[in-house]
Amino acid sequence: MKFTLSWLKDHLDTNASLTELEAKLSAIGLEVEGIDDPAEKLGAFKVARIVEARRHPDADKLQIVMVEIEKGAPPVEVVCGAPNARTGLVGVFAPLGTYIPGSDITLVKKPVRGVVSNGMMCSAAELELSDESAGIIELPEDMAARVGEAYIDAAGLNDPVIDVSLTPNRPDCTGVRGIARDLAAAGLGTLKPEPTLGAVEGDFDCPVDVKLEFSADTADACPAFAARYVRGVKNGPSPEWMQQRLRAVGLRPINALVDVTNYISQDRGRPLHVYDADKLNGAIVARLGKAGEKFLGLDGKEYAVDDTMCVIADANGPLGFGGIMGGEDSGSTEATVNVLIESAYFDPARTAATGRKTGLVTDARYRFERGVDPASVLPGLDLATDMILKLAGGKPSKHRMAGTPPVEQRVIAFDYARVAKLSGIDVSDAEITRILEALGCTVAQGGKGKPAQVTVPTWRPDIHGAADLVEEVVRIAGLDRVPSTPLPRPEGIAKPVLTERQKRARRARRALAARGLTEAITWSFLPEDDAKLFGGGDAALHLANPISVEMSVMRPGLLPGLISALGRNQNRGVHDVALFELGQAYRGDAEGDQYLSASGVRSGTAKAAGGGRNWDGAAKAVDVFDAKSDVFALLASLNVDPTKAQVTRDAPAWYHPGRSGTLRLGPKTVLAHFGELHPATLKALDVDGPVAAFEVFIDALPAQKAKGRTKPRLEMNDLQAVRRDFAFVLDKDVAAGDVVRAAVGADKALIQDVSVFDVFEGGALEKEGKKSIGIEVVLQPTSETLTDKDIEAVSQKITAAVKKATGGEIRS
Repeated sequence: MKFTLSWLKDHLDTNASLTELEAKLSAIGLEVEGIDDPAEKLGAFKVARIVEARRHPDADKLQIVMVEIEKGAPPVEVVCGAPNARTGLVGVFAPLGTYIPGSDITLVKKPVRGVVSNGMMCSAAELELSDESAGIIELPEDMAARVGEAYIDAAGLNDPVIDVSLTPNRPDCTGVRGIARDLAAAGLGTLKPEPTLGAVEGDFDCPVDVKLEFSADTADACPAFAARYVRGVKNGPSPEWMQQRLRAVGLRPINALVDVTNYISQDRGRPLHVYDADKLNGAIVARLGKAGEKFLGLDGKEYAVDDTMCVIADANGPLGFGGIMGGEDSGSTEATVNVLIESAYFDPARTAATGRKTGLVTDARYRFERGVDPASVLPGLDLATDMILKLAGGKPSKHRMAGTPPVEQRVIAFDYARVAKLSGIDVSDAEITRILEALGCTVAQGGKGKPAQVTVPTWRPDIHGAADLVEEVVRIAGLDRVPSTPLPRPEGIAKPVLTERQKRARRARRALAARGLTEAITWSFLPEDDAKLFGGGDAALHLANPISVEMSVMRPGLLPGLISALGRNQNRGVHDVALFELGQAYRGDAEGDQYLSASGVRSGTAKAAGGGRNWDGAAKAVDVFDAKSDVFALLASLNVDPTKAQVTRDAPAWYHPGRSGTLRLGPKTVLAHFGELHPATLKALDVDGPVAAFEVFIDALPAQKAKGRTKPRLEMNDLQAVRRDFAFVLDKDVAAGDVVRAAVGADKALIQDVSVFDVFEGGALEKEGKKSIGIEVVLQPTSETLTDKDIEAVSQKITAAVKKATGGEIRS
């Protein structure tokens, strides 16, 4: 919300400095994002007059001008290249040492083609007032009397612009008067009374009928619509003071009729709209849109309408979106003679939803979706009528009103003692009453022992109970008055506060970062189509009020966001990417459907050992084993032995069916999924493969056993391990993991490790449907060196165990 200092002083009688205003605004919750003070960058520029202009002797396009910069002082010599420089021109002069913001230079005394220039005559672009740079600024001739004065003072530009960041619950401060009211309540001035309006209620009926056409369950879309007809207006440019204020806050002046509505929107937080009444066909109707309807907006773009959107229409069709934007076909121009002024109340939720669907962000939407004062429908119409009559003339009709503004009188029983109880601030009853009344509340004292009855003003939809009133009192009285009380501190060493789940999350982050993955934080919601790719998209997980159409469903997992992040990196030429995220995901809306997951993705050659091309060999692309390695390393860091889990081939559909797996503890407990992503999944998300991914479900991991006070005995072994290789011929569909598990179980005391070193099919094997798997077994003796007989006995155990579990035979 932007406004100028002079605009604020139209409503607030104050002598406070700009610094005091900034500090007080931030103190009462209206945080100042910035102040643009023209005096800081334009204060050195002066009004000056060219008393003589002659051609430069050594340059055809340059002139030497003698410039009067002070009354009664001799003129200074300036070299000027502007084509419009001439004798008698009144313009803007920059003396030596002045910083020129539009050119990013500081003027120094130096010759220009042999002639020393003692300053500079400036263009509007050089002062950053506009893009006009073809010539120097030409001021009105009567400004010659103000030669020597600061340009910003003479031109009325010395008006700082204050930019305030508003929270969504403060629609009353979307108008300058609302901000002035808060400052007055905080003791930084006095709120000026409302101005007296002229005769705005005419003596003839409004010739344009106004109707509301809604069903009982959609009547809240536009419960009140008021209009007034003004005939015989003479439209044209608005006054310079109004144009300057609109430009200062970022609005483009258009014409008097439109500028009045924009001005009142900024001044009172009351959006309005004006129609060229001669372009209307029949009655003005507020209704829901119909599929297939379209209209051309004031921004020159065509917008489609659906049956959830509130539109304003006539007999020809929609004229605009209610509370957001009007249409070009019915807009006012300088040729407008008869005008219809609209002042209505539109439902905040429906306005916000329509704005998101269409992508329209307008000043009207900004205010209506926060909640415009419903009691301002007729006052806003009267104020607009008064200003139009003063600026464009004309004769007003009687107003027409369809419906009733949804004004709610909220009366709150308020015990003043709650202020001290909830905030710790000692505020007198008299000060509490003063603050509430200054904010617009009506306070009726309840008598001895009874709470006061506080009537909340209609422009404060955020105040619902006594706690809200306490917040208002504390906000205005000053949060600096809240006493600082240290928390009690127990003696000795503080007890741990992290839960086991939180500790695991920390260890998981460290473990994945140590494996070369970069942590990412992605949105918790995503497009419905993306959610469906990963088993989500249920109606229960649709957001009732999404921030955009693309983010409408809670995420079923972390992979969609990570894969989309991969795609954004690939679009920028970065293909070897390793990312992980640890966060919440959602299976449904029931208790227990929210779960904690650690997920990661690798693309290109981003392996744990590093990737990229190298002169001594081509780097391999990531595959299922990189994802499996990440899962096993993560589980090991969380004190879960992955070798005790079973690897199955039933990974979800978004994984490649032949290059993925699921890690289980029993038939029901799923610890993780891992593998290469399915090409169809990558294609749907527009990401290049291959991509290896994993999902570890932290909440599904078995609870960590409590550690005892005693440390385990240190196991030292000075006997050398023995390694033996075995090759088994077995059916092609037998998993290597089954072979490894069988071999490990053959002698748990002696067998330290088993690993696969070879897989062979076809060729010399010459057996259809068979394959050979080679495993290395590490035998670690503990008490004495193994003899050949001992090794042979263990080998027979291994062979027998593998045969029993898999049917495999020793390869001859």
